[in-house]
Amino acid sequence: MYESSPITAVKGIGEKSAVHFHHAGIDTIYDLITYYPRTYDVCEDPVPAGGLTAFDDGRLVAVEGKIERALSVRYLKSIRIATGKILSGGVYLDVVWYNMPYIRGQIQPGAVYVFRGYLKAKGRGICLQQPKVYDLFEYEQLKKTYQPVYPLVRGLTENALRRALKETFYGADALDLSEEYLPQEMLGRYDLPSRKDAVRWIHFPEEEQKLLCARRRLVFEEFFFFILMLRRMRDSREQKKSACSLPPSGQTRQILDALPYTLTGAQIRCFEEVSRDMASDHVMARLIQGDVGCGKTIIAFLALVQCAANGMQGALMVPTEVLARQHYEAFQKLVSQAQIDCEAVLLTGSLKASEKKAAYKKIEDGSARVIIGTHALITEKVSYSRLALVITDEQHRFGVSQREALEKKGLLPHTIVMSATPIPRTLAVILYGDLDVSVIDEMPASRLRVKNTVVDASWRPKAVRFIASQVREGHQSYVICPMVEESEEIEAENVTDYAQTLRKSFSDMGQEITVGCLHGRMKSQEKQSVMEQFSSGQIDVLISTTVVEVGVNVPNATVMMVENAERFGLAQLHQLRGRVGRGDAQSYCIFMYKAQSDEIRSRLEILETTNDGFEIAKKDLELRGPGELFGVRQSGALAFRLADIYADAPILQLAGEAAGDFLKKDKDLTSPEGRRIAHQMKVLETSGGNHDVL
Repeated sequence: MYESSPITAVKGIGEKSAVHFHHAGIDTIYDLITYYPRTYDVCEDPVPAGGLTAFDDGRLVAVEGKIERALSVRYLKSIRIATGKILSGGVYLDVVWYNMPYIRGQIQPGAVYVFRGYLKAKGRGICLQQPKVYDLFEYEQLKKTYQPVYPLVRGLTENALRRALKETFYGADALDLSEEYLPQEMLGRYDLPSRKDAVRWIHFPEEEQKLLCARRRLVFEEFFFFILMLRRMRDSREQKKSACSLPPSGQTRQILDALPYTLTGAQIRCFEEVSRDMASDHVMARLIQGDVGCGKTIIAFLALVQCAANGMQGALMVPTEVLARQHYEAFQKLVSQAQIDCEAVLLTGSLKASEKKAAYKKIEDGSARVIIGTHALITEKVSYSRLALVITDEQHRFGVSQREALEKKGLLPHTIVMSATPIPRTLAVILYGDLDVSVIDEMPASRLRVKNTVVDASWRPKAVRFIASQVREGHQSYVICPMVEESEEIEAENVTDYAQTLRKSFSDMGQEITVGCLHGRMKSQEKQSVMEQFSSGQIDVLISTTVVEVGVNVPNATVMMVENAERFGLAQLHQLRGRVGRGDAQSYCIFMYKAQSDEIRSRLEILETTNDGFEIAKKDLELRGPGELFGVRQSGALAFRLADIYADAPILQLAGEAAGDFLKKDKDLTSPEGRRIAHQMKVLETSGGNHDVL
């Protein structure tokens, strides 16, 4: 079966290039064909150079014109720079290419071309940077097409991906994709194209309508299988009674009395629901959903204490080692203040072998009542004594199969999953169909509202001075960039260069400010070290990609500045904003955008008007309209390959309906159609892509 065929089976991909594909999560041919474009590049009509100004900084444009004289090439240290002037409509526009000296020989002086690239402001003027060059006929043909744009990693280029896909779909040994695993009746009922057409059209769209149809089919499919698995888990659980009833304990009252604050009404209601479920004779399966900073973690801690007080074990699984250590230390402090004897252990991948061995022993003999860690909790070496409660924090970071693996470590344990993703309740009921839903819809009274501002890049010097002033007052700051390092393809700030620039800016101010870097390409131990330095105050300003999005708690951080905010979804920006405002001091969030448009400004201004994640999700959907294809993905937190739970809400509801109807007819998936669906579910569970949600 092609699902398990290695990527090296594709003509032109050897062992060396397979390494680059592996870094993108592409190890098999199945991974390749489901590595969907993140967006599509649509070539617009060329614009006259005379209408462009410095306010167009960062804009992608096509300009028709000619270069009258041969390009000049000069050297700046090791960089080769080719420059010239495009004459367009009687107006000259500066143009520059970096490390492309060969471009001089490709452009014929006096010939008319279309130059397509990003504009860069230069004082009051403007320059076209690194444009691609097309002859007029070539560009006219491109205007009729949709060019896929893929998420890339170091060493993997758009051309390499496209060559591999073209060979897979149209080469001499092209795949046979005629097998269909959704029932024909379902395809007809929901007006969906075949699987074969959908995967071809998504990578090689012939026209907009086919592209829309392909995406609709593949989004429906993602939702359908996700919901199907969750409902089968629910049905399996509902048939069984709990093996461990965990009635309320006086120790939870001791915890509450020792807290330096009072729980909100919503927190009290949520814990009462959890406590009642744990004491019942049925297995609890509950989602705790609440906005960033609403206080979900204390509910998890109270549940763990109630479990431990009944002589059983409870496990809390979180997505990062830094967060696991923070939760472990916070739990230890909590039970110590309440004078409760409850031994907890920390289990993460980076622990020393001796530390892991000691943790394994305490877990196996039952002396550790509370276990807090990362996915290390579900490895084969971990053997639990009496696991009765499983909690996953930031649940969207774990696939269903990971969650299920932890549950299988116990004897039908009660489960809680927690999510700060602001999903409307109607969608949450579909997405988390195996769970009862508790919503914490009230923020702690003591939490100061984060002050927000949306500004363009001209405000950067002022923002940097403000960050410096906050550091002088003893606080810390985050700066988020969309990229790790500079790219010729994308005009956006990157962590590597930004950190150097910021260090120089602070030095020029005469301030000694420590700047740290954090991004996903760093090794786990490096990331943990940087976050620990930031948490302890050794780093004043942390320049990072969105890896800080997941629940890290640094109460001393008061500023969050997001560069190129237009490149992020609103839900993700709201999650990032949740990293500040966690202490007693007033906190601030600066959303800085580069691409100029009224639409971008209007979208980002939603974040200025409200700090309510649910309201943001609602307004964003209203502004964008459902099913928008070329917009920014909003639900990056839920790791679907294509689907967006906000923009695709109507498809989500249809998929929920289809899954329910199918299970009514074939609950055990034993019919021929059911067996094909069951096979595909196994493929989804075991496929190696980074975007798996199953």
